[in-house]
Formats: sequence, C-alpha cells, structure tokens
Amino acid sequence: MNFFDFSITYGPKFSSAAITTAQVFVYSALLAVIISIIFGIMRLSKNIIIQVLATVYIEFYRGTSLIIQMFWIYYVLPLFGIPLPALLAGVLALGMNFGAYGAEVLRAGILAVPKGQWEGALALNFSKTKRMQRIIIPQIYPIILPPAANLAVELLKGTALVSLITIVDLMFVAKQINMMTWLSAQSFGLALLIYFIMARFILVPFLRWLEVLAAKKVGRGKA
Repeated sequence: MNFFDFSITYGPKFSSAAITTAQVFVYSALLAVIISIIFGIMRLSKNIIIQVLATVYIEFYRGTSLIIQMFWIYYVLPLFGIPLPALLAGVLALGMNFGAYGAEVLRAGILAVPKGQWEGALALNFSKTKRMQRIIIPQIYPIILPPAANLAVELLKGTALVSLITIVDLMFVAKQINMMTWLSAQSFGLALLIYFIMARFILVPFLRWLEVLAAKKVGRGKA
C-alpha cells in the first residue's frame, strides 16, 4: 500500500487521534502556565522558605525523567490509593514538568526588566502587587515569549509520551496501526507529518503572532 492510499484508508483514525493530542497539549499548556507563574514568582520571594520550596520543585522536575514522572503518577499513585484517569495523569505529568522549566523562564524575564523600571515604580509609590501588574509584567512578554514558544513546541512533541499510559493519541494510533499492518514507514510517516503540520503551521504561527502583539504592547514593534 502506497502512502497516499494508506492516508486515505487510515486518515480518519489519525485525525481523531490528532484531536486527542491537541487536547492533551492545550490542557497541559494551561497547567504549565499556571505553575510557571506561581513558582516563578515564588523563586523571587524574599522569604527563604518559599524560595527553597520553589527551588526544590523546579530542580526535581527538571532533574528527573518526564516518562518516569508520568509512570509514577499513573501507575504508582494508585498503590497509595490515588488512582487517576489516564488523561488527567498525562496532563499532570506534562504540565508539572514543563511548568518547572517555564518558571525559570518567567523568573529570568522578570529579572531582565531594567532596574530603572523597578525604581520608577517604587518612586510612584506602587504596592508590590501594582508594581508587578502595571509596570513589570507587561514588559516581560517580549522577553519570555521566544523561550516560552520553544517550550510550547517541545511540549507538543512531548505529548507523544501519553501513548505509554493508554491514551489513544496520535502516537498510540500510529503504533496500533503499525502492529496491524506492519507498514512502519506509512504509519510513523503519517504521524510525523501530522506532528509537523500541527507545530509548523498552527502552533508556531500563533506563537509568533503573540510575540509581535507583545512587542507592540510595549512599543517595540516596527514603526
């Protein structure tokens, strides 16, 4: 069976699986953003306990394997009486892992804001909350979006791991069809093509649009 005929025959199954992959990505990305904000700000806290807690979390998730983290959440937690649905376990593992990386991106972005901006906000007698909301946070978007975009693409590719905990995503279907047909080139080739289309023609353009929008918001757009 050539690639075209294979795509026509199994395309609907791959399309359905791609929707599941997109759902896993979106849910994981939202969780990662929330965790990035919380632990990124905690890392900058002057309270040593809060700072240490954030550091331990970040270093643990950056220093251990994502696949092992996913297996622990899905296969080991039930042994302690905490069974989780496969989708929730996959989203938690991906979101918590990439959230740790995102927290460092956020922290670096905040520290990259010029010192004069902090001093200006202080001179205006802004509270810490208003200082962050009105002066600092709006300026970090152009700084953090490029590395955050790279993380987003890595997260999309990382969703393939959820196939190992029984989620019927793109990778799961590719392996399943390969086992039935033994058409490895077609099975994994079509999966590869769909991942590329999702990343290159959907995710990347969206992220670049966000970068341009953020630059314009702080007056860094092209005249």
